[in-house]
Amino acid sequence: MELSKCPALILLLLNLYSFGFGSLSESVTGGFLRRAKESEFVDWMVGIRRRIHENPELGYEEFETSKLIRKELDSLGIRYEHPVAVTGVVGYVGTGEAPFVALRADMDALPMQENVEWEHKSKVPGKMHACGHDGHVTMLLGAAKILQEHRDELKGTVVLLFQPAEEGGGGAEKMIEAGAVKNVDVIFGCHLATDIPLGVVSSRPGPIMAGSGFFEAVISGKGGHAAIPQHTIDPILAASNVIVSLQHLVSREADPLDSQVVTVAKFQGGGAFNVIPDSITIGGTFRAFSKESFSQLKQRIKEVIVSQASVQRCTATVDFLNGKYPFFPVTTNSENLHNYFQKVAVDMLGTENVRLRLPMMGSEDFSFFTEAVPEACYYFVGMNDESKGKLYPGHSPYFTINEEALPYGAALHASLAMNYLSELSGSPPKVGGASHDEL
Repeated sequence: MELSKCPALILLLLNLYSFGFGSLSESVTGGFLRRAKESEFVDWMVGIRRRIHENPELGYEEFETSKLIRKELDSLGIRYEHPVAVTGVVGYVGTGEAPFVALRADMDALPMQENVEWEHKSKVPGKMHACGHDGHVTMLLGAAKILQEHRDELKGTVVLLFQPAEEGGGGAEKMIEAGAVKNVDVIFGCHLATDIPLGVVSSRPGPIMAGSGFFEAVISGKGGHAAIPQHTIDPILAASNVIVSLQHLVSREADPLDSQVVTVAKFQGGGAFNVIPDSITIGGTFRAFSKESFSQLKQRIKEVIVSQASVQRCTATVDFLNGKYPFFPVTTNSENLHNYFQKVAVDMLGTENVRLRLPMMGSEDFSFFTEAVPEACYYFVGMNDESKGKLYPGHSPYFTINEEALPYGAALHASLAMNYLSELSGSPPKVGGASHDEL
């Protein structure tokens, strides 16, 4: 049969090779998912996730979480380094030699009170895993278990990054400074998503999550009695004008096609109905999808706050808090690695279950890895099942995880790593029985 007479076959071949990778082994992608869905495997993962959920720890305080991770790695015979960036753990599966593929999970919880009443509710008042990081750790441990069972087939080394302090603490940056990704060629990260159906994954090439920063400003005037405002310099009025003016930075100064956000979420000051205070504190966040826009927004926020306060005869100081809360860069997926992710995910889940993700104004400190590692890809694992009721979004006190999503993240993580190493070696993976050689 002549190829020129079969356009459908030509299109299929172009799709298989346009990403720069050869064919995948279904025995890897399908086999890994079947393994992750085995009842004893699922029970093991669910048990880990629930233990972490019951004992949430904030950024750089994940000592018990880290201990649990190390205990599981010990039981799997996986070598690791600890501590990295205070509480972080870096594990290694495979030959111990190049090439190196990294898989990342964040460990920290949020300072929130859990309002979900269930058997494994947080035991720590005021702390909760409200963003799915307990599930992320579990899925990476699941991937580690699968990869360790097939370590003889690995054509290099998979680096397991269990990272502290994603929620504003810049844990990824600390991991990088500690040398955790020094020799890493590619890195994958994922996040559980409540708005994507169970069994579906999504991502996109290029910018996928915004760069972000925080700001806080103290606007000072002259306090006094509310009945005689002419003897005061009112910082509340000045702060109100500042807030309105800040909104013009996006609506009047930014290109409508260049997504940006400025949100004032903090307004503090005053304590009586009839007293004008001496000062007011405001604060918020700003976000953009490029370094240039982010830098411009930062500059204009300071200019507007200081200048607008002066119009009202007040003074203002602005702090961007980047010593405590580092600026997050834009999370950017490399096009080549995203294309590779799509091919592996389609091979595992089918074309209809791999979707293009719209960019989000939320931020992720995985962005530090996208700047430090030559090739990076961040993707989302769906867990929405309408038959089981509503899922609340992350950072809600009612947030829950559909634990049926855990096998998908574990298997896809493992498949992405193993297939990539095999493609680099030019030898398709051949998955056999479990191996027992040490790394």
